[in-house]
Amino acid sequence: MKPTLVILAAGMGSRYGGLKQADKVGPSGETIIDYSIYDAIRSGFGKIVLIVRQNILEEMKNLFDPRWGDKIDIEYAIQEVDVPVEGIDDLPERTKPWGTAHAVMVAKQNVNEPFAVINADDFYGAEAFDTMHDFLSQEANDKTYAMVGYILKNTLSDHGFVSRGVSEADSNNILQSVVERTHIERIDGKVYFKDGDNLVELDEDCYVSMNFWGFMPKFFSQAEKQFRQFVEDNYTNEKAEYYIPFAVENLMRDGEVEVKVLECNAKWMGVTYKEDKPVVVEKIKALVDQGVYPTSLFN
Repeated sequence: MKPTLVILAAGMGSRYGGLKQADKVGPSGETIIDYSIYDAIRSGFGKIVLIVRQNILEEMKNLFDPRWGDKIDIEYAIQEVDVPVEGIDDLPERTKPWGTAHAVMVAKQNVNEPFAVINADDFYGAEAFDTMHDFLSQEANDKTYAMVGYILKNTLSDHGFVSRGVSEADSNNILQSVVERTHIERIDGKVYFKDGDNLVELDEDCYVSMNFWGFMPKFFSQAEKQFRQFVEDNYTNEKAEYYIPFAVENLMRDGEVEVKVLECNAKWMGVTYKEDKPVVVEKIKALVDQGVYPTSLFN
């Protein structure tokens, strides 16, 4: 059974200033999602599930179905703040999304096989997809999940702060902890995250999660159970978000799973900010010039 790739593409793009999921970065109008789908197909994934908001569903279908629909199965799942969750009768009203783990949960009806999760606006590279495909095809089980581990210094933006799951692994590359830090940036040559009003220094060589995870379908029920408690604990907190690292950390703490860290030394490319886009365009052009990708992914 071929694994599925779930792409989190429901983001609001508030720091970017627009629908970055559909922004063109490749020489033939490719988006970052197109490169992820291309690499997933090459690696052997069998299906794509795009998590989107209802108000961009048609735009995303019109963009990606003609490009990839004859090459791989593409399905869509809707993430909205009021998506029903089993066991929760009264979700609080709010405008801010519930976070990345909630986004994964909405794909429950679309996924019955081992699956990977990625962000729509991060360029991961072929090596990461190959490594994750091999893990999902050969090692993944209900007790063993995986995370692609990047080096923090390779994942920073020159144009503002980023969010990362700061991680520690043991000598066998088994994840020991992962903590979502939502405000990381380099200041005067050192890397810090913001904790309230305080700046806390980080080791720039530590592992971080770029939200490239490998799960089994059991994760859906595990995440739903946690989300019910999360909503109860944060009922009046409009800013509270249920992140994947938070869910994974709880599963590890409770002894339900272990998570293997798949090392990746690649440098991050992504479009957190509008100013990131020219850098991504230039780096993708270089990869095309080197023959890593064709001039057009669609031919």
